[in-house]
Amino acid sequence: MNHSIPERYHGVWARTLLQMPRKRDATTWVRWLQTGLWHGDLRVPADADRATPHGLALQQGFAGTTTITRPDKILPEVCTWQRTIDFQPPRSTPDAGHMVFEGPDRLIETGAHAAYLEVWERLPGSLGQRIALAALDAAGEPTAERLLVSGQYLMHLRPRRAAWPAGTAPDDTLDALVQRHPEAADELLDFGIAFGRWTDGVWSLERATRPALEGTALACTMQRVSEAEATVKGEGLPLRWRVLEWHAPD
Repeated sequence: MNHSIPERYHGVWARTLLQMPRKRDATTWVRWLQTGLWHGDLRVPADADRATPHGLALQQGFAGTTTITRPDKILPEVCTWQRTIDFQPPRSTPDAGHMVFEGPDRLIETGAHAAYLEVWERLPGSLGQRIALAALDAAGEPTAERLLVSGQYLMHLRPRRAAWPAGTAPDDTLDALVQRHPEAADELLDFGIAFGRWTDGVWSLERATRPALEGTALACTMQRVSEAEATVKGEGLPLRWRVLEWHAPD
């Protein structure tokens, strides 16, 4: 699939600041990985006690496709993250922001539908190869599970199998749902996202929704076996994947 996102957005971006009318956050660990079309995102609050369901439920993460538009020539262009899968319950408004580059590796985002400002800085080593894969089920059909690569970084996102409980409303938080449905906490929290550096066939996990994975190094190799399919050999990862995007410069 040809990329539709300008190259200036490619790479892995670390959020260094979130500013809202009543909140300032410079400590939450946030990574946004952007390929030519596909994105993955993981956010881990620094003060979340992830030994508890409450702390785990405060994490955020999602994946899907990204679009860049400029509906108003007076305003900066708009980046919209269309979430195919999401750790948190559905939102009532699109995830979209006005984007201004202060340099090639520094990006300022201001909310298109909410009052916030975010500062993003691109990580060194996150440009070059771009890969987006969708896991295949037993029948060979693509699922919502994603594996994304940008430069020397890899992110894996596996959605939960359980449906949202009856009565879940737009903008509910996962923490609120876990408190309302404690008997379903394990199923609601069973959404795996892991991120880390991937070099020489070794994936060193820096952050994950399952904290026990952090700091581990896993063997992980991938091979494109046809125009449409690839295989991945790695602990906890499916073998067969559909190629959504594969850009691997020599």
